[in-house]
Amino acid sequence: MSKPLRIAFFPDSYLEVNGAAMTCRRLVDYARRNDRAMLVVHAGPVARNWTEGSVEFLALKRSPVSFRLDEELAYDPLFQRHTNTILRKILEFRPDVIHITGMNDVGIVGAYLAWKLQIPLIGSWHTNVHEFAAERLRKLLRFLPAKFVRGITGLAERKILDGAVLYYKMPKLVLAPNQELIDLIVKGTNRTARLMERGVDIEKFSPGKRTVKDGKFRIGFVGRLRPEKNVRLLIDIEKELIAAGKKDYIFLIVGEGSERPELERSLKSAEFTGFIDGEELSAAYANMDVFLFPSETDAYGNVIQEAAASGVPSIVSDKGGPKYLVEHGVTGYVVSDQKDYSAITVELMNDREKRRSMSEAARERAAAQSWDAVFAGVFSAYEETLQLSNKKKKAGTTSNAAAEDEG
Repeated sequence: MSKPLRIAFFPDSYLEVNGAAMTCRRLVDYARRNDRAMLVVHAGPVARNWTEGSVEFLALKRSPVSFRLDEELAYDPLFQRHTNTILRKILEFRPDVIHITGMNDVGIVGAYLAWKLQIPLIGSWHTNVHEFAAERLRKLLRFLPAKFVRGITGLAERKILDGAVLYYKMPKLVLAPNQELIDLIVKGTNRTARLMERGVDIEKFSPGKRTVKDGKFRIGFVGRLRPEKNVRLLIDIEKELIAAGKKDYIFLIVGEGSERPELERSLKSAEFTGFIDGEELSAAYANMDVFLFPSETDAYGNVIQEAAASGVPSIVSDKGGPKYLVEHGVTGYVVSDQKDYSAITVELMNDREKRRSMSEAARERAAAQSWDAVFAGVFSAYEETLQLSNKKKKAGTTSNAAAEDEG
């Protein structure tokens, strides 16, 4: 490109504690460190506007009628009241491309302004909201007959997925975290889709951060303790460990959510840290001996990368994005049956040398995942989005000229 692009970024999740928000904050930091002009419009506790280097921020407050979608993430049906404020800032900033993320109040305004001002639009898929919603609905309706619940949740999942596909028809180009989603987007939207993986900080997450030396085998989980993460499976896994005669273990569970009370009641040997960050989180990962991630709804799974960087092999489901992050039998295991989680855990408890070998392989794979390389790819996608838009405009101009000549 003849000049660096100016990007207006509308992340639906930015200040929250989740993988999508963390990725968005890292993208903004990459723009700042590399002197890329970016306007970041996001929801915050107070309305304010400020600048850090090449990045300008516009935080806007949600209204009292907002309702929670997650532990911290909310949706404000009245967020559109900020449209004129954002419009003035967009006209002042003059972006070449607008970037939206998930289907939420902030992204909807960004998509509308891109259409209104005819600014090329790119989208990125971070969360499988259709699967999240279905799992939560399944929990709410669990007192009803299973066949009825399957029908209702299946219908809800399909309809929400249809809505997501419709939403991602608006951008010229869509970034997605795994090939499964790329194929879905291309088929459903007829748009260009590109892979946007995730990086990991191998200095923050490292085996050297381990602090425990008591010999106990720590089985870890990091994430929201919500139905869509399938965390109640940990209870069944522990029962199978006990049946196998295992005693010298601890479940180390990092995170908060509605499932925590049930986990605290049911797990016999567990430590709950709640939400933690910084060195405390780094130590928690490094203190784990195996990472169990039974979620079947994650689009990617940043926690798998963080565990790997900490030298911890993971056991993940063959459903969802995390399976793409694990080399089966080398850096961890991809399983299709819930009993495999406990069987493999027992195997690694019995064979510490095998666990050590997998730990080294996991760390080596994580070291190859650079955030800067990921975000350089995102900026290349911004350029491609502009090129796609210019190509369409040129085709339209040529078509109109030909029609005039014929007239």
